[in-house]
Amino acid sequence: MSSTTDNARPATREIGVIMNGVSGRMGYRQHLVRSILAIREAGGVELPDGSRVTVRPLLVGRSEAKLAELADRHGIADYTTDLDAALADPQWEIYADFLVTKARATALRKAIAAGKAIYTEKPTAETLEEAVELARLAADAGVKTGVVHDKLYLPGLQKLKRLVDSGFFGRILSVRGEFGYWVFEGDWQPSQRPSWNYRTEDGGGIIVDMFPHWNYVLENLFGGVQSVYAKAVTHIPERWDESGEPYTATADDAAYGIFELEGGVVAQINSSWTVRVNRDELVEFQVDGTHGSAVVGLFGAKIQHRNATPKPVWNPDLADDHDYATDWAEVPTNDVFLNGFRQQWEEYLVSYVTGTEYPFDLLAGARGVQLAEAGLRSDREGAKVVLDELTLS
Repeated sequence: MSSTTDNARPATREIGVIMNGVSGRMGYRQHLVRSILAIREAGGVELPDGSRVTVRPLLVGRSEAKLAELADRHGIADYTTDLDAALADPQWEIYADFLVTKARATALRKAIAAGKAIYTEKPTAETLEEAVELARLAADAGVKTGVVHDKLYLPGLQKLKRLVDSGFFGRILSVRGEFGYWVFEGDWQPSQRPSWNYRTEDGGGIIVDMFPHWNYVLENLFGGVQSVYAKAVTHIPERWDESGEPYTATADDAAYGIFELEGGVVAQINSSWTVRVNRDELVEFQVDGTHGSAVVGLFGAKIQHRNATPKPVWNPDLADDHDYATDWAEVPTNDVFLNGFRQQWEEYLVSYVTGTEYPFDLLAGARGVQLAEAGLRSDREGAKVVLDELTLS
């Protein structure tokens, strides 16, 4: 619906958004509460012409009782267990998907056929072939698509992008990433992650989960991924599910990857749910260049310029009492950073209403699936896998 107010207040357009999978942790916390409801409570998002766009959510899921409880808790008028009916209703313009990976492609295909704009979590499909097919279907249907690229919106990575864009590093040589934490097995303490994450047959695995993230982080900050060598491991072979029952973990819970990027940059990223944290944040990247280096996490960013680089000398016979941590300077927080999921939602909504090109589309999502698939193939074959350029033709 559209509304026009007096001259003192610009018009606000309301966009109906189908939100499928909001009872899950990510769908509820990040997309519903911290993004869509936050946008609604702020009166929408301002458009370039001074008008605004706001959102009206339709909650979709399998349990009517759960949906009713969520709707009542947050003052939401609309919910349904009938996805087909929601897709057939023209008042809902955007379909947003936060389902488990195995269910996503089927739902996206339905939404594209219904002519809905798409905004979805990743990975967008279980296979590269299906991910590219979805991108092609959407392009043929002329619908705008968006895929969540949340890590790019972390305050630490936004600071890193500012450093890259300013030329701080000189020629970038390498990127080293450490991601992960100890996920409890579930026997003596409840696991922090759903049990399906550790079953390949249910779409689980850390390569499938994290390599799509690393793809868009690397290609948007440093250069497209040209090849990958990966080792996937199931370090914990038995876990306990939400009912306290033991099950066999068939999916990888750690992955160790080397990525060759455009321009000769080499990236090494360890991803693990079986590592105890000894770093400032749960994810950290160190970027080294000819003129300077940086270490960034979710929020923090530290830098060391070549003019301030110490001159270590290797001597294993003497204890080194130099405090290397003091050689780094904190990057100031000069900006106000929104929740990353909300910021991307706002950018997508503005792009949808204004008809501008949106870079993080289903083809970008397919590149993430491509890297995950290549990583798994590399592990199976014990060899480097070169990535072909993806196109819709």
